[in-house]
Amino acid sequence: MCALVSKDGKDKVRALLSPLSAALVRARVHPNTLTLVGFLLSAASGWLLATGRIRIGAIVFLAGGAFDMLDGLVARQGGKGSRFGAFLDSTVDRYSEIIPYLGLAFYLRESSYFYLPFLAITGSLMVSYARARIEGLGGSCRVGLLERPERIAILFLGLILGERPLFVALLVLAAGSHFTALQRMRHARSVL
Repeated sequence: MCALVSKDGKDKVRALLSPLSAALVRARVHPNTLTLVGFLLSAASGWLLATGRIRIGAIVFLAGGAFDMLDGLVARQGGKGSRFGAFLDSTVDRYSEIIPYLGLAFYLRESSYFYLPFLAITGSLMVSYARARIEGLGGSCRVGLLERPERIAILFLGLILGERPLFVALLVLAAGSHFTALQRMRHARSVL
């Protein structure tokens, strides 16, 4: 039960970001700072989406997602990983996921499918919760169809391509994230 974006694909993105993360390590930028910058970008994207500036909101959303990868790379490369940093990252990541969906829900408030962002975000939060709970109980959890990179990519594509693709993306995210949470529940039974 692998994710849509292969490990090889994720490794390629990390390789692309590696020179930037190395520069940030040399500049002594703390990974927690990058976590907070990523959150601010996600908050800005939520505001842009709420006010109808969908394509620029999509670009800012993607930039926030890039910071989500950069903070971990900088922590590992710079030897600045900490338990608090891991907690801060995972907690702020949840807020960074919620805010753009809330912006979209506000934008779609008079649409017949304004509820889709709520279905997508609840599924997304359950995916993250299932992993955290499994790992908190001593298991490992790297399974599921829609992990965070996939969710970011699908939402970005929906936002950038227009109204109909956005509707499809939200449907895929709503169904796929809940399906992924169920996959993780099934996985928990085997590892716990």
